[in-house]
Amino acid sequence: MADPLLFTPGPLTTSAATKTAMLHDWGSRDPAFGAMTARVRARLIAVAGVGAGHVVVPIQGSGTFVVEAALGTFVPRDGTLLVLVNGEYCRRIVRICARIGRKTATLETAEDTPPAAAALDAALAADPAIGHVALVHCETTSGILNPLAEIAEVVHRRGRKLLVDAMSTFGAVPVAGPGIKWDVLVASSNKCLEGVPGIGFAIACEEALAAAAGNAHSLALDLHDQAAGFAANGQWRYTPPTHVLAALDAALGEHEAEGGVAGRGARYRRNCARLVAGLRGLGLTTYLPDAWQAPVIVTVLTPKDPAFRFAELYDRLAAEGLLIYPGKLTRIDSFRIGCIGRIGDAEIDRVLAATGAALAAMGVADRAPRAA
Repeated sequence: MADPLLFTPGPLTTSAATKTAMLHDWGSRDPAFGAMTARVRARLIAVAGVGAGHVVVPIQGSGTFVVEAALGTFVPRDGTLLVLVNGEYCRRIVRICARIGRKTATLETAEDTPPAAAALDAALAADPAIGHVALVHCETTSGILNPLAEIAEVVHRRGRKLLVDAMSTFGAVPVAGPGIKWDVLVASSNKCLEGVPGIGFAIACEEALAAAAGNAHSLALDLHDQAAGFAANGQWRYTPPTHVLAALDAALGEHEAEGGVAGRGARYRRNCARLVAGLRGLGLTTYLPDAWQAPVIVTVLTPKDPAFRFAELYDRLAAEGLLIYPGKLTRIDSFRIGCIGRIGDAEIDRVLAATGAALAAMGVADRAPRAA
């Protein structure tokens, strides 16, 4: 049975080479596996573009695992974190902090609106207790790309620490460069790096890591402790996802061969532009202005025609081997189609053709969006 094509924000369609890398077994304490761990960590530093003075700390689990690990490790138990909220994954950070006992403040904008640097500046000026700020670089609730450089400038001018959730951008959108400084960045194996799920990782500046000793609420999620383990003997503290790491190693090789962040990002931008134009050509309405659309996932507003039912659209596309995502907006009905993973022009054209055929078969004539 052929694998489906995944038009999702991750897990996503992977290459044959990445899949094949998982066909071998590894001893977790074997020197060969230790060498692979070191190689992957070095490759992730190169993808980030930050060089010396930063440490990669991988951890078992999905992206949410490393987000919780980073919050618990880097935000002191008596600290306050300001969360910039414009989607579900920002709100998840707030929920995690409530569960692990970290105080939060929020600065919220609509799901189609990026946080404003001026509003952040005012919030930090008004509350000296805020020591850390959390930003989700691409909020896949909508597909919006939030302004990392502008936010980073304010945070560090105000003498605070920045935690970046780059889960859906790392590997395809630059996260470092002139004027962009963060203290901790988290991402995972199964997004723009085109690996498989099972590894999250934090990239932290050495100063932030050194200051994090004793903060963690959890033994398993203590990134400072895991970093100390890597420094001492190159080993994961507890059983690592060996096959997932092998797949990530292979995927990083393909990422390098494609031209790194620039090459991967260029393909994704082409995918996104082709997808948006095609959806609009079908009479559908995309949610975001083009200027704020990340080349990751596109939110489509649900047609108001009563013949439209997302479940039926999903089933019709799934029958063609094409998997899309339901919507996640809180106030407007929508669905989402991703444009990352091992896909290109042919796959984008295929999902567009299948979507048009499904809408026609369903009798969806009026494709204007429903009222909010």
